[in-house]
Amino acid sequence: MDTGAVEAEAEILGVHDCWEYLQSTPVCRIAFPHGDMVEILPVNFVPSNGTVLIRTGEGTRLDSLADGQPVSLEADGFNQYGTIAWSVVLKGHAEAADDAVSQREASDGRLSPWQSGAKDRLVRVTPAEVTGRRFVIAPPSRWAPQEPAGER
Repeated sequence: MDTGAVEAEAEILGVHDCWEYLQSTPVCRIAFPHGDMVEILPVNFVPSNGTVLIRTGEGTRLDSLADGQPVSLEADGFNQYGTIAWSVVLKGHAEAADDAVSQREASDGRLSPWQSGAKDRLVRVTPAEVTGRRFVIAPPSRWAPQEPAGER
């Protein structure tokens, strides 16, 4: 039955809103070329001065990122009621950021490792593009397969 209801479209977020959402969560995923494959890893991060800082350890896959290597970051979440979701994608380039200023930015942003061990390497991702969207989460009645009336 067609009720004439129109599905809400995803709202395209402006760059300012994208950064606000990135500041609201400590976890994202980073995707980058690794050999002849693409690697994707969850990482904790901190937005800093229009860039993103990630802490890693020597000898890890993230430590193998070459300066200038293309990467993508993706973070998402939803409101406290679970009714509105958002997703932000940042595309840019990674570079080692082991200078004192970057170390201070990471410390000020409380960027701490999840696991024990030396995690004293920083990677800075400088964005070339930041995009995002926000949308109402559809209830199951809007997407779940419906049983024909005679089979109930």
